[in-house]
Amino acid sequence: MAQEKIVVEGAPRATRGKNEARRLRLTGKVPAVLYGGKGEAITLALNAKQVGAILRSESGHNTLFQVDLGGKHEPAILKDWLVDPITGRLLHVDLLRIAMDVRMRVKVPVHTFGEPSGVKVEGGVFEIVTREVEIECLPGEIPTEFKLDVSGLAMNGQLRAGDIPIDTAKMKLVTEPERVLAHVVALKVEEEKPAEAVAAETATPAEPEVIKKGKKEAEGEEGAEGAEKPEKKK
Repeated sequence: MAQEKIVVEGAPRATRGKNEARRLRLTGKVPAVLYGGKGEAITLALNAKQVGAILRSESGHNTLFQVDLGGKHEPAILKDWLVDPITGRLLHVDLLRIAMDVRMRVKVPVHTFGEPSGVKVEGGVFEIVTREVEIECLPGEIPTEFKLDVSGLAMNGQLRAGDIPIDTAKMKLVTEPERVLAHVVALKVEEEKPAEAVAAETATPAEPEVIKKGKKEAEGEEGAEGAEKPEKKK
């Protein structure tokens, strides 16, 4: 599914430095750098709320958007960003200029749905191993996600990257086709022997009780002997 056109307001930034960056953030802007492609690197001030909305969207950092520089639009993608660990506020953003006719590599999340037959019928456990795959495609063809039905996955069955239905005319799978994305496995051996575990648990506490009892009896005998000695001296 192709992404809809998103525009982020931007303005060239003449000065740099911590004080200038702090001033920008107070006005709802975030310092940024736009680079890549055939153009020169330029410093910008972007609308922080719009950038934050992109990061929280389904496509996240793979979102292709237009940077509005005084009416001139530059297609870009979020390459890197810095967030304040305490406040969660965006501190700085790196934008990569995109050529719409040149293929690029991006990582796309993989989401599964359905209950595997290996879990429902055979009592197995479903585990997700890899949550994203890397593909190569044109910027305008970047998918938001890959959704895969795992209801047909039996016990010991595996879902691999090569199983993703990719339109080879539009994109190429960069991740190894044999990479396991998810599988259904049997319960661990330790979990299949509850009787032995219960027997061990019931047998263990008996020993300390005997030892404690023996110690008390011994202490009582010693105490009795100790009590008799002073009487003999008298």
